[in-house]
Amino acid sequence: MEASEILIDAYTRIQELVHRSADGLTQEQLAYRPEEGSNSIAWLIWHLTRIQDGHLAAATGREEAWVTEGWADRFGMPGDTSVNGQGDGPAEVAALRPDGPDVLFGYHDAVVDRTRAYLRSVDAAELDRIIDRSYDPPVSVGVRLVSVISDNTQHAGQARYLRGMIERQG
Repeated sequence: MEASEILIDAYTRIQELVHRSADGLTQEQLAYRPEEGSNSIAWLIWHLTRIQDGHLAAATGREEAWVTEGWADRFGMPGDTSVNGQGDGPAEVAALRPDGPDVLFGYHDAVVDRTRAYLRSVDAAELDRIIDRSYDPPVSVGVRLVSVISDNTQHAGQARYLRGMIERQG
C-alpha cells in the first residue's frame, strides 16, 4: 500500500465520523453545548474542516475552498482565511448555528474531495518537502498531513461524543 492510499483512508474515515456525528440533527441539536464553555457539534465540524482546508491550501499553494468556493458566504461569515476557530470563545461558538447539517457536510465534503485529489499525486518526495521552517525541526508535508489527521480525529470524536449525549437525552 502506498503512503498516499493510507492518508486517503485516514481522511475518508474522518469524513465518515463527521457525517455520523451530524446526520439528521436539527439546528438546536447541532448547536447543543453541555455548558457555556464547551463546543457544539456544528462548531467542531466547521473548525476541523477549516483547519484541514487551511493546511491543505498551505501545502499545495492553492487558495482555500472557504473563499474560492464561497463557503464563507454560505456560513454567513467573513471570507477571511484567518477565521478558523482558533482562539474562539463561547460567544463565537454559540454564534455558529447552521439550519441543519447540509452546509457543514457540503463544506467538509468539498475540502475532503480537494484533499483526496491532492493525495492521489503525493509521493515520498512530496511528503518530505519542507513547508514550514518556523519550527525546529522544520515541518514537512507528511508531518503536517498527519498533524491535521490527529487534530481532525480528536474533534470528530468530540462531535460523536456530543451526539451520544444528545441521543441519550432524547
